[in-house]
Amino acid sequence: MNHGAGRVTIAGLAEQLGLSKASVSYALNGLPGVSDETRERVLALAEQLGWHPSSSARALSRARSDTIGIVLRRDPSLLGAEPYYMSLLAGVESELAETGQSLLLRMVGTDSGQEVAAYRRWSAEARVDGVMLFDITFDDPRPRLLEELGLAFVLHGNREAVAPGKVLLYDARADAGLLVEHLASLGHRRALHIAGPAEFEHEQDRRDAVAARGEELGLAFSFAASDYSMESGERIAAELLTADTSITAVLTSNDLLALGAQTALTHAGREDVAIVSWDDSLLCRLGTRPITALDRSPEEQGRRSTRLLLDQLAGRPAFDRRARPSRLVPRATSIRAGEHAAR
Repeated sequence: MNHGAGRVTIAGLAEQLGLSKASVSYALNGLPGVSDETRERVLALAEQLGWHPSSSARALSRARSDTIGIVLRRDPSLLGAEPYYMSLLAGVESELAETGQSLLLRMVGTDSGQEVAAYRRWSAEARVDGVMLFDITFDDPRPRLLEELGLAFVLHGNREAVAPGKVLLYDARADAGLLVEHLASLGHRRALHIAGPAEFEHEQDRRDAVAARGEELGLAFSFAASDYSMESGERIAAELLTADTSITAVLTSNDLLALGAQTALTHAGREDVAIVSWDDSLLCRLGTRPITALDRSPEEQGRRSTRLLLDQLAGRPAFDRRARPSRLVPRATSIRAGEHAAR
């Protein structure tokens, strides 16, 4: 066996140690299924041969799976209620179909430990060539983990520094500008922003951008975090609009929150409150009062992030690392301050 670091393979390590390839993979990736003694033997030989987790996982397994992976921390029973992700996944699938590759999707609830375990398992078993990340948190451990595992990845976000060259970039400031400028043009001076979970970087970026543009235009915002659900939107809108009757507009971070806020306003008999959503979908277009929303082209986002990942795997420079600019779609909830919705 050649002891050069560039020639190390799972099969070679397994043959020299008298172990199965699966046992070597589990030991190298810190997975259960091997004894402590076996793990120490594998790691000792790997170190002797110059193996390093951050650079050698692909060298250990030359075979390509022609599969990319996505792990969503979502309740599987609720995913169908999130049009954004359904459209984005459709874009991923359509791009992969053109290249003859596959998507491996896992939904693991809200347990981050299960997500990490899925990446470790996929790496050990060579199940995927790369993965996509969503909902980046502050000090998110996943990019570093994937680098250590040698798995290619791209992520959706607003901050290039999180993983230089691997981010499909959104323009939170431009999106916030479209929404806030629209409300200001309708004469609103007090608004409620129902945001998503505070631990997500993109929600902080949105909140900062909304507040800054609002201040420039004389539109003051109150903020409330949520879990993106319709129930959360309904509860927050009911509570805060009752507590502050000077609020005449609601901006929400997704379509489900907007639908919940609209339900609360309908129950309260409030027809004088404008609603705008950061995400557009069929939900915003239905009903007696269709909701004004940003068309962010989630299917195209899925296609672009897939191309970015495939370019990375092929060693090609990325053709385009920016999401398509959003466009505002005004609908019935674009109500002027002091006016009532048209019946």
